[in-house]
Amino acid sequence: MARERAPRLLYLAFFFPPSRGSGVYRARATANHLARQGWDVTVLTAPTYFVRDLIGSFDEALAATVDPRIRIERPPMRYYALEHDVRRFSRFRATLPVVARRLHRWGLAHVFPEKYWSWGLACLARGLRLHARRRFDVIVATGNPFASFATAWLLNRLTGVPYVLDYRDSWTLDQFQDRPAYPPGHPAWRWENRVLSRAAAVTFVNGAQRDWHAERYPHVAARMQVVPNGLDEELLGEPAGRPPRESPVRFTFLGTVIPGQPIEELAEAFRLARQEPDLVGSRITIYGYLGYFPSSERALRQRLARADDVFEYRGPVPKPQVATVYQETDVLIFMTSGGRYVTTGKIFEYMGTGLPIVSVHAPDVAACEVLQGHPLWFNPGGLDVPSVAKALVEAARTARTMTVEQQRAARAHAARYSRTRVLEPFEHLLRDLAGRAPTTDGVMTTDGTP
Repeated sequence: MARERAPRLLYLAFFFPPSRGSGVYRARATANHLARQGWDVTVLTAPTYFVRDLIGSFDEALAATVDPRIRIERPPMRYYALEHDVRRFSRFRATLPVVARRLHRWGLAHVFPEKYWSWGLACLARGLRLHARRRFDVIVATGNPFASFATAWLLNRLTGVPYVLDYRDSWTLDQFQDRPAYPPGHPAWRWENRVLSRAAAVTFVNGAQRDWHAERYPHVAARMQVVPNGLDEELLGEPAGRPPRESPVRFTFLGTVIPGQPIEELAEAFRLARQEPDLVGSRITIYGYLGYFPSSERALRQRLARADDVFEYRGPVPKPQVATVYQETDVLIFMTSGGRYVTTGKIFEYMGTGLPIVSVHAPDVAACEVLQGHPLWFNPGGLDVPSVAKALVEAARTARTMTVEQQRAARAHAARYSRTRVLEPFEHLLRDLAGRAPTTDGVMTTDGTP
């Protein structure tokens, strides 16, 4: 029987390694998983200048974790709303600033209501050229930015290729304030309805996001589903052992520190908890970047410095050293912002360590859904300082007494969310859309049979 070519996927993911922006790990894991499953994957992502020079959110070590079979293209974009250094203005903008401003505003009003609209147009042109050479079978667009959604819609209108929209973040929902992000009549609402109506499928990171959108777009609800973030097991080593009784319990926060996190509440609770013998001499070591953009670093550093009796900041950790950090940790601090619509990918990694986890966040964050049933989760139920302090003390005591069986149970809970498991149904969905099915030897046939 004649062999069929591998199915081809066009993946529109503005934030992709070496960017370290929000959602990069979801995009990286999705592309890597599909490449391992035999897909021919092409990623259209942000220009290198934007990632490395303009916003300074660049991690070369992360880029090395992308499957080498994945083709990465970087269409250009305009930087009018993003570039503030006059020395880097284009000749056109420097010479005709009024005309440049009018052109930018015209684009927002008549092309797409987002500052990344020029990247979306460049992706459209690049996608059409690539499709003309070798046709794509499916398009996946992840947002934000949501210019990727408009690009997928336009490509579908011009080529007929089905597309899937992946809501890594919400567009018209302010998921941190739990309210609409735009006033009635804003073009974003019309665009969202437009792109959703033609989508072959729509995915969300949690059920709360899916339900909110299903209520507002009931004609698309049947095509909406949840694809949660997952655990990248290759980042983890063996679980850490119990701390020696004569040593202070080591508390760790590993992740990006962002402005909305309850830093002050955690510091106050830790000072209160440290009055107990179990926390004598303990501090919280913080690893990670301070914000996603350089502009937020100074303010976050000052907030941590005001509690230097509690926090010790050690900076970002290269991916190969993440396992070592966990090996040198006794209790993990899960500090996050947002509410029931926000699921951070870091919680899956935390669960996979087999270490006690203390929640420091609002009571209804979406991450609580996946933490339910975790045997080493200490949840104070909110940001009440005495309750957080009590959870910290209980976690410290458990770190000294926990058994191998408890750690195994914690890691087994996390294994349910491994990237392979959570992405397997998604990959099957894409195969259905591409009109293909896997065979026993990985070879595709035109009728979907071996």
